[in-house]
Amino acid sequence: MPFRLKWGVMITGELKSKIDAVWNDFWSGGISNPLEVMEQLTYLLFIKALDERQTLAENKANRTGQPIDEVIFPEGEEFLPEGLARGRPYGDLRWSRFKHLPAADMFEVVGNYVFPFLHRRAEESTHAKHMRDARLRIPTPGLLQKAVDGLDAIPMADRDTKGDVYEYMLSKIATAGQNGQFRTPRHIIRLMVELVAPQPDDVICDPASGTCGFLVAAAEHIRSRHPSALTDPAKARHFHSGMFSGYDFDNTMLRIGSMNMQLHGVQNPTVSHRDSLAEDHAGDAEAYSLILANPPFAGSTRSIVAGGRAVECVLSESCRQPNPQSPVWGPVRWIGHLRG
Repeated sequence: MPFRLKWGVMITGELKSKIDAVWNDFWSGGISNPLEVMEQLTYLLFIKALDERQTLAENKANRTGQPIDEVIFPEGEEFLPEGLARGRPYGDLRWSRFKHLPAADMFEVVGNYVFPFLHRRAEESTHAKHMRDARLRIPTPGLLQKAVDGLDAIPMADRDTKGDVYEYMLSKIATAGQNGQFRTPRHIIRLMVELVAPQPDDVICDPASGTCGFLVAAAEHIRSRHPSALTDPAKARHFHSGMFSGYDFDNTMLRIGSMNMQLHGVQNPTVSHRDSLAEDHAGDAEAYSLILANPPFAGSTRSIVAGGRAVECVLSESCRQPNPQSPVWGPVRWIGHLRG
């Protein structure tokens, strides 16, 4: 059965089989928790993306004769993690190099050098900061080699394919987490996004973002319906750095959600740790023009406190809040009720 994504894009045949094979390798290798599998795959995809970014920068520098703006892996220098007596050249930490190593050597490089390297980069961007506590949980060199080989065989050269592959992986998270996380069905997300029709000047928030499915769908809607939002410099800056905010209190979901946004081409969204149901966020009053959310259904906290009002959440909700500074339109639609 083809797997349908977003607005009619499908993953079929050989590509689907390759993704399934990677997933099955984790299960047969002893990692059976879907969220843990997804987390480990997210780490590996992030490591692969760093190498791809450096390669693109090197190619651009070779064409233009200009130096690289951001050198991720400095040539001729060594990386020495804290607690180790011996460093390794930064080049050894690149996906394109360690993927050719024997399984035992790859396991040492990734576990002892690449992951500490991620920790050091953790303060440099929205996406990198979620790697602060990243740990390699893959138990054996053989499983790591299978995972690296499997991901390397999946073609992910363009943004659409990267996003579709990750969405298909996320579809395998079929059960709720211990904190009540549910992966909202994609057709429900698409319907809600179509109903509220995000605009290029919106400021969009999901206070219980999980895998960032609502934010990804909103971004894809804007790409499809408002292409000028990506070509006009000012609008593009807003799209990549100011439009999207997502909050969750589960660090694993933050990592997964941030990677989902990155693979869908949103460069620097706000994806941060926050318990939106328990904390007073009055300072966020009127900060957003559009809220898209499917609140969690677990725990004892049942109300959001915002600007002196308590909002008791009952079911999935989509709310467009009027903002006099933004020419937005649409229904204010809360499935729930206001008190106070």
